[in-house]
Amino acid sequence: MRTQVGIIGAGPAGLMLSHLLHLEGIETVILENRSRAYIEGRIRAGLIEHWARDLLVDTGVGERLKRESLFHHGIHFCFDGALHHIDFQKLVGKGVTVYGQQEVIKDLVARRLADGGQILFEASDAAVHDLKGSPRITFNHGGKAQELACDLIGGCDGFHGICRPSIPDGVLTFYDREYPFGWVGILSESPPADDELIYSYHDRGFALYTMRSPSLARLYLQCDYHDDLANWPDRRIWDELHARLAGTRKLQEGKIVDKLLTAMHSFVVEPMQYGRLFLAGDSAHIQPPTGAKGMNLALADVVVLARAMTAYFKSGRSDLLERYSQTCLRRVWKAQRFSWWMTQMLHLNPDDNAFDRKRQLGELSYVVSSEAAATSLAENYVGLPVES
Repeated sequence: MRTQVGIIGAGPAGLMLSHLLHLEGIETVILENRSRAYIEGRIRAGLIEHWARDLLVDTGVGERLKRESLFHHGIHFCFDGALHHIDFQKLVGKGVTVYGQQEVIKDLVARRLADGGQILFEASDAAVHDLKGSPRITFNHGGKAQELACDLIGGCDGFHGICRPSIPDGVLTFYDREYPFGWVGILSESPPADDELIYSYHDRGFALYTMRSPSLARLYLQCDYHDDLANWPDRRIWDELHARLAGTRKLQEGKIVDKLLTAMHSFVVEPMQYGRLFLAGDSAHIQPPTGAKGMNLALADVVVLARAMTAYFKSGRSDLLERYSQTCLRRVWKAQRFSWWMTQMLHLNPDDNAFDRKRQLGELSYVVSSEAAATSLAENYVGLPVES
């Protein structure tokens, strides 16, 4: 097999990269080690920045999003027993969209297949070779060992994928931070607590009240880093969710259809490329979900990468490819800063004392009372522009 761009991973990054390149007449093949049913059913984050919504709509994969998504003008902070609204629309003229990542995946898969794109699901044992020469990807599919020759490779296979570890030792620099807490998250067949997200700071720990639809709530609770889901029966979860909302909104209980435990971790690798391999999305960086940047950063990466690859194939220019890491990392580190800021402001750190608790409350009070501080939050939350 041969193609211009081999893409490993059919997440938002890999699928959008393939879609954007197709629109420019560039051939791709996507290799995905999971089944189509698995990637389309996997529950993930669902908050889409303003520019990312426009990207999906403008490139022809946003029709269902326009019908089914929820538009939010802002968010709420809950602390000291009161709700405080940050109005993004008023502050920066933009908002955010709630639409599950799995729905974005479904839309992109359907469009790629309708356009004749090649997605090889359940392609196992993938490995990349000759990254500084004539790249190729070996893998197993349909019970046969196969090889894909290509000009460039998009490494979109996530934090645990094979692309990043394929880069020789000594090339990459790793930056990471482990946080001393995690999240217990549930998906509940119940209406959300409010029409917009609620970020709650409470002396029992952080809580986040969000949604996937008007009848499906997504709810999170801060927990210990080493906690176990067995310690979180349904009754305890609901009791904590009620307590941390502090009576500011009525929370209706429902059937819990999904339950997970998520660690808080920040990670960035530099550079995001080696030879003809280009990392995008979680394969190059992850951040705490407090700032809602995961899928949005992945989409931003591949917008930059698609532009660079298009210039390479259509005019022989390599300068944009050479600057790919430099361009993406400026945005990545701004997103890391924002995600860290939101996380440290809203979570109880076990090493903090009474001074730190008072400082957090002071910071929250400042953010909701200062137009300048609220504008900075809004600007980062709705999404910074993607650099060309």
